[in-house]
Amino acid sequence: QVQLVESGGGLVQPGGSLRLSCAASGITFSTYTMGWYRQAPGNQRELVADITSSSSTNYVDSVKGRFTISRDNAKNTVYLQMNSLKPEDTAVYYCNAKHRIFVRMDFWGKGTLVTVSS
Repeated sequence: QVQLVESGGGLVQPGGSLRLSCAASGITFSTYTMGWYRQAPGNQRELVADITSSSSTNYVDSVKGRFTISRDNAKNTVYLQMNSLKPEDTAVYYCNAKHRIFVRMDFWGKGTLVTVSS
């Protein structure tokens, strides 16, 4: 019943922009910290950005100033605006929902591929 569906990935040139979306259903969205993670071939999955129920945000150093995470509770959707994309941003990007209190309630989307290449 819980479902996180990512969209917005694709092929983009270096310096370009993409906006990822994650639509959640089956959860009380406002009670969850929402995050974007990514995994490139040969690398561990890393947290890119997250946003709490109080709208506090956190970013990995490599994307600070380039990426912006936001949420729209009315639409049960979290976004990741990605600007000034670099080839090293190429990865599968995953949406995550973690309950703010009951942290064992932890859900993942299937991922969307972002490829940055000329």
